[in-house]
Amino acid sequence: MNIYTAQYRYGGEDRLDITVKGNTPPGNVLAPDWAMVKGLQAGTMTQWDYTIAYYSKLVLRMYRAGDAEQKALDEILTDRQQLTLVCFCPAGQFCHRVLAARMLEEMGYGKYLGERLI
Repeated sequence: MNIYTAQYRYGGEDRLDITVKGNTPPGNVLAPDWAMVKGLQAGTMTQWDYTIAYYSKLVLRMYRAGDAEQKALDEILTDRQQLTLVCFCPAGQFCHRVLAARMLEEMGYGKYLGERLI
């Protein structure tokens, strides 16, 4: 699977909203939580702290998934030729969509090919 990232307004068929605001399956499996988002925005959480918290959250979700979470993960990771993870962050800035894409690549689900320019 080819994995891309893009800003929220990307509208391709392979689009997956992974924003905390979207909060709907299957994208919510890869979404951060509000405390992380607000901490980063307020400067009370560093990018490093955010990265550790985000990866920890994803690992717990992926490896301790219940039936609903597992179904959402299966939808994300199977039967797709490509996947574009979207959120609100501007291209080129620190963003969880890139962290998610890199984690999926490291786990062997596909190859991260970078940001789609809109």
